[in-house]
Amino acid sequence: MEHLELFFKSIFIDNMVFATFLGMCSYLAVSKKVSTAVGLGAAVIFVMAITVPLNWLLDTYLLKDGALAWLGPEYASYDLSFLSFIMFIATIATMVQLVEIVVEKFSPALYDSLGIFLPLIAVNCAILGGSLFMQSREIQSVGLAFNYGVSSGIGFFLAILAIAAIREKIRYSNVPPALRGLGITFIITGLMAIGFMSFGGMLTGGDEEEKPAQVETVQVSVEQQTEIANNTKAVE
Repeated sequence: MEHLELFFKSIFIDNMVFATFLGMCSYLAVSKKVSTAVGLGAAVIFVMAITVPLNWLLDTYLLKDGALAWLGPEYASYDLSFLSFIMFIATIATMVQLVEIVVEKFSPALYDSLGIFLPLIAVNCAILGGSLFMQSREIQSVGLAFNYGVSSGIGFFLAILAIAAIREKIRYSNVPPALRGLGITFIITGLMAIGFMSFGGMLTGGDEEEKPAQVETVQVSVEQQTEIANNTKAVE
């Protein structure tokens, strides 16, 4: 249940694009065609599926305060958390380089269409954000970290695929001149973000069970009952 909750929450509720607006450069630049959006989205899923669990291992067994205790008690006091950014970015850059080599080898057309934005995945804030969110949310296991990386990548994939499909259709629409290009794209992105916010009730509904109304009883002592009866008789 924990894996399923994290999966849907990362895709719909905590979507990298619509909830935190990370990775907007690639989202806006490579979303003019569905074909290129699919290629970039698949590359992001692959990179995040590998880098997030790898960075979880680095953070758990190397970077955290006391993470080096497995080397011996004399290393238990070491804290290398100040190296988190460097280590995370190094892992991401390595995986992006691997993806670039594979795409160039097996799909030259996609490699040419993605252009400079494929190597720029290394500095895509959505990729780094996935590892940093994994660290700040203190994900407990490498399996959950892998789940979070894949689901966050799928969330980015759905976002860029949706906006690419809409932008292809908008070409044949009568958009006001002042809003053509990025103007209408920003408006659509905002509306889509509002739509994704509605998924916030998916995992919260039904948490609170209806409790039967409780009737509060007031216990009155014998002396108070006698005093109340005497006061009643006096009034009568």
